[in-house]
Amino acid sequence: MNGMLTPPMDQPDQILVVDDAYENLCFIQTVLEAEGYQVSLAENGQVALEHFQTSVPHLVLSDVMMPGIDGIELTRQIRQQKNLPFIPILLITAQAESDVVEGLDAGADDFIRKPVEVTELLARVRSLLRLKHSIDEREQMTAMREEFVYRLTHDLRTPLVAADRMFTLLERGKYGEIPSPCQNVITTMQESNFDLLQMTNTLLEIYKYEAGQKALAYTTFNLQELLESVIEELRPLAEVKDLELSVKVRGKHKHGFQISGARLELRRVITNLVGNAIKFTDMGHIQVGLDRADDIVQMQVEDTGCGISAAEQPIVFEREFQGSHRYSGNGLGLNLVRQIIEAHQGTVEVHSTLGEGSTFKVCLPV
Repeated sequence: MNGMLTPPMDQPDQILVVDDAYENLCFIQTVLEAEGYQVSLAENGQVALEHFQTSVPHLVLSDVMMPGIDGIELTRQIRQQKNLPFIPILLITAQAESDVVEGLDAGADDFIRKPVEVTELLARVRSLLRLKHSIDEREQMTAMREEFVYRLTHDLRTPLVAADRMFTLLERGKYGEIPSPCQNVITTMQESNFDLLQMTNTLLEIYKYEAGQKALAYTTFNLQELLESVIEELRPLAEVKDLELSVKVRGKHKHGFQISGARLELRRVITNLVGNAIKFTDMGHIQVGLDRADDIVQMQVEDTGCGISAAEQPIVFEREFQGSHRYSGNGLGLNLVRQIIEAHQGTVEVHSTLGEGSTFKVCLPV
């Protein structure tokens, strides 16, 4: 079914009518075409499914009672085709409530009872088509936004990388000695450029995950060794603030902490969570715990920092989230953490008390 074309929005709405009674097909076709709709006919469920191979309608109007593939089974098979856009399905029934319940469970959007009354039929068709166009427009806007973000970040990254290299060459004296009055200015520019490059890279990674374009290179490695490596890299940041940074491995496990995953991506997760803990903690400690229960590895990053309010905790992993703390950034880091963990079939959650600290818990299948 790949490669099917959805009818352009500026053309008449296309309605597929399915009924094994020829006189019913003719009646509904006459009514709908008089309203300007483009109507296709199918005498049974199998013919209707074959119709989808060449054309995708805006709406399906089907009788429930048909030999072979009836209206409810037709609805179920249409809904199973995940590559299709949203298509409202209006079922016609002469039966009692059981048809309605079964049809709704199968994925139908509305029902109309026999004998069909013309004004009611047209009203339900108009209502479902309004819903269809509203959803299509929203999905189109979402796609346009994601495409814009991808192109912006992809194109923006090139000059930022070039600028970063130029700053590095300046710092190394490639273009001569930098006058003292310019040192602070260039350092500030370099740091700002680096922050913008980091944000651009994160946005690009988030887009790849959301678009399903991120390829994960799985290897088998020791999570404890990776964690301790990242901790040593970040330890100087904690020492500057006189924070105690430690790793606590709970229990002895026969198989240790060998897991299969994308090592570089999980390094991002650890770096982000521990880095955030250091950033938002002014005094006390950060403790990273590692444990294993059966085939699940658990990692906890606990701090004694400023904490997260109860109102913010449910949305802390959303892309649009920006905290109220003075150190809060653009909110992209935690969103990327969630994307990476979910791509590994794991979970991440936060428990926090405002003013007392936070604990981020990651669970990963071995």
